Amino acid sequence: MIAPLDRWRGLSESAKYRSYTRWSLECSAVVVGVTTIVTGRHFPSVIAAATVTMLAAVLAFESRPELTGRNAPRRDQRLAVGSALAFLVAWICGLLVRTFIDEETARAVGWLVVGFASLSSIAFAARRWLIAAGLCVVTALAYGSPAGYLRHMLALALIAAFCLFLTRLSVWALRVVDDLDKARETQAQLDVAEERLRFARDLHDVVGRGFSTIAVKSELASRLSRAGAAERAAAEMDEVKAVAVSSMEEMRSLVRGYRGIDLTGEIAGARSLLAAAGCRLVVEGDADSVPRQFHEAAAWVVREGTTNIVRHSSATAATLTLGPAGMSLTNDGATAVEGEHSGLRGLAERLDHVGSHLATAADDGRFTLEIRWEKA
Repeated sequence: MIAPLDRWRGLSESAKYRSYTRWSLECSAVVVGVTTIVTGRHFPSVIAAATVTMLAAVLAFESRPELTGRNAPRRDQRLAVGSALAFLVAWICGLLVRTFIDEETARAVGWLVVGFASLSSIAFAARRWLIAAGLCVVTALAYGSPAGYLRHMLALALIAAFCLFLTRLSVWALRVVDDLDKARETQAQLDVAEERLRFARDLHDVVGRGFSTIAVKSELASRLSRAGAAERAAAEMDEVKAVAVSSMEEMRSLVRGYRGIDLTGEIAGARSLLAAAGCRLVVEGDADSVPRQFHEAAAWVVREGTTNIVRHSSATAATLTLGPAGMSLTNDGATAVEGEHSGLRGLAERLDHVGSHLATAADDGRFTLEIRWEKA
C-alpha cells in the first residue's frame, strides 16, 4: 500500500484530477451495469448484455489518452477496437432478449447499450452527435414495435444526449485543469527567468561600482607611489582594501537575498569615488526630499550613474539633483553614448518596477540621467 500512495502523492494536481475523472466515469458505468445485472438476474441474456456493455465502457475509457495521460497509441487502438466489438455483442444480445424474453426488457438493454456507448466511445468521436443519432434510430427500429418507434427514439435520444453531455463536460473540465497547470508552470518559469535577470542586474550594480572604485584608487595609488608620496599611496591602498571587503560583504548579502542599499550612504560613496577620479560632485537637495518609497531606487540610480561616469567619461564636474518629483545626475566629459550600456538598461528595468521613468540625454559633451517618480 505504501508504493501506490507514494506514487499518488508524486503526481501533479492535473494528473490526479485526470485519474479522478477516469475513475468516476468508469465507476458510473460499473454501478449502472451491476444494478442492471441484479435487476435482471433471472435472465441470462440480460446479465450477458449488461456485463459485456459494462466491460466495453471501461475498455473505451481506458483507451482514451485524454483520461489516462499515457502515450501508447497501439495499445489504445487495441482497447478501442475491443470496446467497439463488445458493444456490438451487447447490442446483439439485446436482440436475443427481444426474441426470447420480451420487448420491454429488450428496450431496457437497448437503452443501456446506447447510453454506455454514448458515454464512453461515441463521446470522443469526431462526429459524435451524428453517430449517436444514427445509433438511436437503428436501435429504435430494431428493438421497438412500429407503434412505439417515436417514443422509443425520443427516450434513446435523451439518454444519448445526457451521456454525451456528461462526458464532454468532464473532458472540458479536465482541459481547463490542464491549461491551468500549464499556466502555473509557465508562470513559474517566468518567475525564475525574472529572478535570474534581477540577480544579474543586482550583481552588475554591486560588483560594477566596487570594481570601478578599486580600479580608480589603485591607479591613483600607483601614481602617488611613483611620485614619492608613499604615505598617500598607502592610504589609497587601504581604501582599496576596504572597498574590496565591502564589495565582498555586499556580494554575500546579494547571494543571501538580504541586500540593502542606503541613499545617503550611496551619495557619500559617490562623492568619494568621483573625487578619487578627479571629478567634483555637487549635490543639490538632500535625500530626505526623495519620497520614502523611492529611496532604494534613488540609491541604485546614484550607484549606477556614478559607475557610468567613472567608466565611460573623463568628467571633472558632476551635479546630482534630488527632489520630490524626481532626480537627475549630470556630468561633463562624456565620451560615449552612455544610454547604450547594459547597466542603464538594468536600471531602467528596476525603475519600471517602482513606477518610475528613466531618460538620458547627451549634448555637447554633457550627459544627463533624469528620473521621474511617476507615482509619487
